[in-house]
Amino acid sequence: MLVAAARQLRRLGVRWDPRPGDRFVVDQPEMADSVFWVSDFTIDVHEYGAEQILGFNGTTEWALDSVTLSDCVWLPREDQLRELLGARLVRLERAGDGWAVVTQIEGAETTTVGGDVETAYAQALLTALG
Repeated sequence: MLVAAARQLRRLGVRWDPRPGDRFVVDQPEMADSVFWVSDFTIDVHEYGAEQILGFNGTTEWALDSVTLSDCVWLPREDQLRELLGARLVRLERAGDGWAVVTQIEGAETTTVGGDVETAYAQALLTALG
C-alpha cells in the first residue's frame, strides 16, 4: 500500500488501534522508506496517559526507543481494508493486469482499480470516505 494513500485514509478519519502484525511507517522524511511491523517481541504498544506509544525493543540497528502513534502512518493490510469497507464491498475482480473493487456507495455501484489488491481496496475506501 502506498504511504500517500494511507495518509489520505488517516486524514479522512480512519483510526488505528495497533495490533501485532500491523505495518506502519514513521512519518519523517528520513524514515519514509522503512516499514515496521507491530510485534510482541520487537515493537509493542504502550499507553502513557491518553497517548499511545510504539516502543522499539531490542532493535539495536535503530537509535529509536519509542515513537508516538500520531507520528506514524498505518499501512492497512488487504484484510483490514476489506473490514473497513464493510457492507459497501460488493466484489473484487481481475481488471487486465490489475484488480477492480466494486462497492455500493449511496445506492450506486462504484468501481475502483489498482495495480494490486491492496491498492484497489485502498482506492475503494478512499472513494467511499471521500
